[in-house]
Amino acid sequence: MKRVYHILALAFLFMLSMSISVYAQENVEKEPVDVKGIVFGHIGDSYEWHITDIGETSIYVPLPIIVYSQSTGWHVFMSSALHHNGGEYEGFYIAPEGSQYEGKLVERNAAGEEVRPFDISITKVTFSMLLNSLILIVIILSVAQWYKKRPQGAKSPGGFVGLMEMLIMTINDDVIKSGVGPNYRKFAPYLLSAFFFILINNFMGLIPIFPGGANVTGNIAITLVLSVCSFIAINVFASREYWKEIFWPDVPLWLKLPIPMMPFIEFFGVFIKPVALMIRLFANMLSGHMAILVLTSLIFIASSMGPALFGSLTVASVAFSIFMNALEILVAFIQAYVFTMLSAVFIGLAQPHHEVEKVEN
Repeated sequence: MKRVYHILALAFLFMLSMSISVYAQENVEKEPVDVKGIVFGHIGDSYEWHITDIGETSIYVPLPIIVYSQSTGWHVFMSSALHHNGGEYEGFYIAPEGSQYEGKLVERNAAGEEVRPFDISITKVTFSMLLNSLILIVIILSVAQWYKKRPQGAKSPGGFVGLMEMLIMTINDDVIKSGVGPNYRKFAPYLLSAFFFILINNFMGLIPIFPGGANVTGNIAITLVLSVCSFIAINVFASREYWKEIFWPDVPLWLKLPIPMMPFIEFFGVFIKPVALMIRLFANMLSGHMAILVLTSLIFIASSMGPALFGSLTVASVAFSIFMNALEILVAFIQAYVFTMLSAVFIGLAQPHHEVEKVEN
């Protein structure tokens, strides 16, 4: 039976590869595919959510643009207004390729210079983050409602509720409690929220169709805010012993005076921790999306290299794309887990350790 499944899987992979090959060759013959535009269009941000093109028609979701101009004040309009007015509306337009503000909404001042207004528009990444957060709230409230209605002494839940219970208990008991220490209850709400926020955005980013596909955690602004939250949790609630070790560490005196070498290194480390959290999450999620897109685009790149090479590269591209998507599902969980674990450890290192030696169960 296993051999039959393997044969069917290989047959499906071959048919899928050949279908993609034919589609790619037909489309590339008509017009070369902009691989750079595909890759950077997916991982980048935009003022609209492009879904697909049907012939000459572009299917997209317009998003609200909210900007403040120093000369004309506030402006609120939908991004579709730019399409309907030749790419410019109320003096605003998207900066073209090669511009200093490429891809951003700009205007021209009295001197004719290209300047950026104060921009708080709901972009693709922002919209996806809000939508994913709403989905997460619905999931958590649904699970909480199930427990609220659960009769006393009922069996453990199964299905999706059981999966959520397993995740929450695993992160709370094995990561937060062991990482933070005795004061773990104070930080558990933030760390659990961070874990599930990263997890759902990672998973939604792997769905290739709307409303998935946005690379939220691959945007450095998002990971920056998450790392700042961890930075606040680490340092604002830190103990006196923690700050003493920063400014007056237990090292030989000549390492502290007359040149405060070790205090400087320790103080510098205060900022290195959140930066490491930010870069690790951003780089891993961005690189995963780029690898999948590049492997898929390899089909179109090889379309003019002859039938034999084109067919073999198509099969390899589809196979590796499927493998990378499966791997990214694992990476999506690992990155949420690692961010939460490191944040918990950093918070725990800043907490007092002399009061209680063992975490209460």
